[in-house]
Amino acid sequence: MFSLGARVKIAVVGGGPAGLYLSILLKRQDPSHEIAVHERNAAGSTYGWGVTYWAGLLDKLRAGDPESADAVAEASVTWTDGLAIVRDQRTVHRGDAGFGIGRRRMLGLLADRASELGVELAYERPVTGPDAPELAGADLVVAADGVHSALREAHADHYGTTFTTGRNPYIWLGTSKVFDSFSFAFKETGHGWIWCYAYGFSGERSTCVVECAPATWTGLGLDTMPEGDCLALLEKLFHDLLDGHELIGRDRGTEPAQWLRFRTLTTKNWHRGRTVLLGDAAHTTHYSIGAGTTLALEDALALADALRTGPADPAALDAALTSYGKRRRAELVSAQSAARLSAQWYENLPRYMDLEPDRMFALLGQRHSPLLPYVPPQLYYRIDRAAGRLEALRRLKRWLGPRVARAVHRG
Repeated sequence: MFSLGARVKIAVVGGGPAGLYLSILLKRQDPSHEIAVHERNAAGSTYGWGVTYWAGLLDKLRAGDPESADAVAEASVTWTDGLAIVRDQRTVHRGDAGFGIGRRRMLGLLADRASELGVELAYERPVTGPDAPELAGADLVVAADGVHSALREAHADHYGTTFTTGRNPYIWLGTSKVFDSFSFAFKETGHGWIWCYAYGFSGERSTCVVECAPATWTGLGLDTMPEGDCLALLEKLFHDLLDGHELIGRDRGTEPAQWLRFRTLTTKNWHRGRTVLLGDAAHTTHYSIGAGTTLALEDALALADALRTGPADPAALDAALTSYGKRRRAELVSAQSAARLSAQWYENLPRYMDLEPDRMFALLGQRHSPLLPYVPPQLYYRIDRAAGRLEALRRLKRWLGPRVARAVHRG
């Protein structure tokens, strides 16, 4: 669409990672594009502590824009192990390298790169609907304004918007404890289990997400407890994970803590006319698979790719946006399935808590399996271990076969 020299005006609504990264990609494709990012919040103001991603994303980002990819990689921390504390016993799982970066830091790096390329960044500029003056004259409007997207909700029926609310309450916190592994802690209380996911995102801070069943939440009084008292209780429950460090919320005040229930968003159509959805405006996946930012950035890469060729006319734009939506909906099937199964695994946590800690942790790593909910946990664990040994034997056989044959031939 944008490769034949036509000067195109693009309005990106939302200054999150996806919106900023798309503006970088499109400006690189054609510096003559007039691109403005409209963000309702002030510069440097964002909710959230750190985000996670894996090495495969860095490879994709480097192909799209090496400069911003290198900046993100340099500002990230990495880990290779997973740690779980179950009934006060510690167990470690060796895994692939993962990365964490502060959300504010990532946004700052992407904003700097976008500004360097000539993108206009307009902060404290809320766009309240499709008829907002900021969108006047735009050839393309990108709705990157999050799960509560005003642009999407104005035509929710067209987009086929569906929300599904999860069962378990959770709260997103920070901590001064710096974790060097992706860590979990599972604590049994008189009202049921409560657990925490924690990972570092800088040399000074880590993210902690605490989750529990509704009965545990109300039984412990977390549903009405002021934030200061809530954080003090959670610090006591997870003292061995936190090593005496504090949890950080909003202000430790007397207002109730900000517990949420995750809302999974899906949409059947990803564009309407000149407006296209991006990132959380189009889809969300449960936080327990740590893929939200990755999927949003992959949206940006796919959309930029779809807009790379063809004339700048309405028919070509419609075809490009249709292709983008079809491609991303297909690519998201696996992640959405994994997210759904992961959320359900935690909602059925007591099913796995009679296992030995190392076995429980092993099945935590298998929570994306569609078979696991239907097989007794002990039996699934044994089958999984046996399958792993068989595969190792098959690999050994493939490795030994040619060498034995050569030895016999030489003899």
